[in-house]
Amino acid sequence: MERAGFHGRLSRRAALRSGGIGVAGLAGAVLIGCGDSDEATATPGGANPTTAATTAPGGSTTTAATPAPSGPKTGGRWQIRASGDPPTLDPYSSGSFAAKQFAGYVYSRLFKVDAQPDTNPYDRPLVPDVAESAESPDGQNWTIKLKEGITFHDVAPVSGRELTADDVLFSWKRLTREESVNAPAVENVTNIEAVDDHTLNITLESPSPIFLEQLADGNNLWLLPQEADAGLEVTTNPIGTGPWMMRNYEVSARFEFDANPNYHEPIYLDGIDELIIPEYSNALAQLEAGNLHELTVTADDILPLQQAHEDFQWIGQLSGGVAYMFFSSEEQDPGAVWQDKRFRQGVSMGLNRADMLELAYNVNALDDAGLNPSRAWNNLISPTLGKWWLDPTSAAQGPSSRFWDYDVSEGKKLIAAAGGEGSALKWQFAGTRYGPVFELVAESISNWLTDLGLDVTTEVQDYASTYFPQTRAGVFNGVAYGITPAYPEVSGFVNRYFSGASSNASKIDDPRINDLRAAQAIEFDEDRRLEQFHEIQRINGEEMYYLPTALGAGTTYTAFAAEGRGMRSTRGYGWPTERLTNYWLDV
Repeated sequence: MERAGFHGRLSRRAALRSGGIGVAGLAGAVLIGCGDSDEATATPGGANPTTAATTAPGGSTTTAATPAPSGPKTGGRWQIRASGDPPTLDPYSSGSFAAKQFAGYVYSRLFKVDAQPDTNPYDRPLVPDVAESAESPDGQNWTIKLKEGITFHDVAPVSGRELTADDVLFSWKRLTREESVNAPAVENVTNIEAVDDHTLNITLESPSPIFLEQLADGNNLWLLPQEADAGLEVTTNPIGTGPWMMRNYEVSARFEFDANPNYHEPIYLDGIDELIIPEYSNALAQLEAGNLHELTVTADDILPLQQAHEDFQWIGQLSGGVAYMFFSSEEQDPGAVWQDKRFRQGVSMGLNRADMLELAYNVNALDDAGLNPSRAWNNLISPTLGKWWLDPTSAAQGPSSRFWDYDVSEGKKLIAAAGGEGSALKWQFAGTRYGPVFELVAESISNWLTDLGLDVTTEVQDYASTYFPQTRAGVFNGVAYGITPAYPEVSGFVNRYFSGASSNASKIDDPRINDLRAAQAIEFDEDRRLEQFHEIQRINGEEMYYLPTALGAGTTYTAFAAEGRGMRSTRGYGWPTERLTNYWLDV
């Protein structure tokens, strides 16, 4: 829908109660991620928001659940919330977060994150999923052994047959076909072949320090059966080797997943019910009524909920995503004023990121309550990733740090120097799917753009029909707003936004970043690799190709029901495998 630039300021509570999931819903229904430093000591369960403290960047705080009289109990169904339907159930047909999260229920990967309670997930190692081992003499030539006896769900037409190397090859072809948005993430692989039913040889273009991370990344290789190329329709009958079997899917209502009885690791729950509840206020009511076992809540609701529900358990952590402004490409808008970096720099200086952080995360009130929420600002890379993040306000950012200053007068000068004074600007973003906090911040950015003297028209887009297939793919005019998730490995941020994939919505082709992106992928010296990522952030800070905002940088809190046990953090899209298989209900 079209509407004029938003002007009056909504009250925090009125705006946050208006609906949606909230920014924390992007990287998983609970987004339990934390950073790379200052890890808090904690006990199983969640974080008590009236007493716990988190540190920035990074840190996770939890409080204990009432001790169980014995070990894990079996049975029961975990009720979780989704903000909407995925655009497809085929993980290779869309780069959408919702499609990848769905894959985490049904499908397996070769490797996964070893998620454990009360630990920083970015410090956790990888462990085998359906792989038995990975060996390489040189970091370039790899032999992957598969576990024997891993079977697909016992559903026709696959009917419980064993997973083989040929299924891996089939899935790899799906990942790397030309139209795949994630193909550039594995472009360093030059050959993959099956030696026998349980052995694969993989050759890389050059030795890589992150190859196993590529295999574990939930954006990339999910293992489908070969039957998906011979009549099996994965969008209606998804069959994998993962921990959960889809029993039922009612569009706009719910997913029902049953535990896979032949899964190769223990599962305590009978199943998962993922309830599709677009409106945050409705989801909050369901949590309070006992119809959800967990929910990431908006910052304004944390303290009231803790007071009203003393038995709730909490986890507080950095959310890990980065909300960017991005501009239409030269190809889409030839000669547009925002092709001049001075215009983009000026826009950045017109954003009050400190106010934005307060608006989204209520940091002052949470500080007063003793939570010590993060006040770190996003760069191109999220502060969740600890040392890989470059503080944009620090001397290490270099001269471009000034473009993070809130200075409307200087911003106007830069815009005028680019010839953009008074320019008409279409401001577009997805409504409801990213929730009330996202929409509130997006509308406030419209105010800041107007304060810079720009003639702003706002378009709130439907996520599934317009934003994701068109705007996010670079088919748009003007400036747009969206979120990238917390990638499990730092290279995900630059691969997504500077490769040849459709996710490079602004069609950025900067030789300096291209060279650094290629260099980091083969750099085994961590200090040199760290500097390469810092330099990429300096270049983006100077050019403002993707303009980072404060949204996604703050501390988010997830409330858990009193009977929940086994809760833990992970990184990336594999959380239905890495977290939910460990959950159990103490009832």
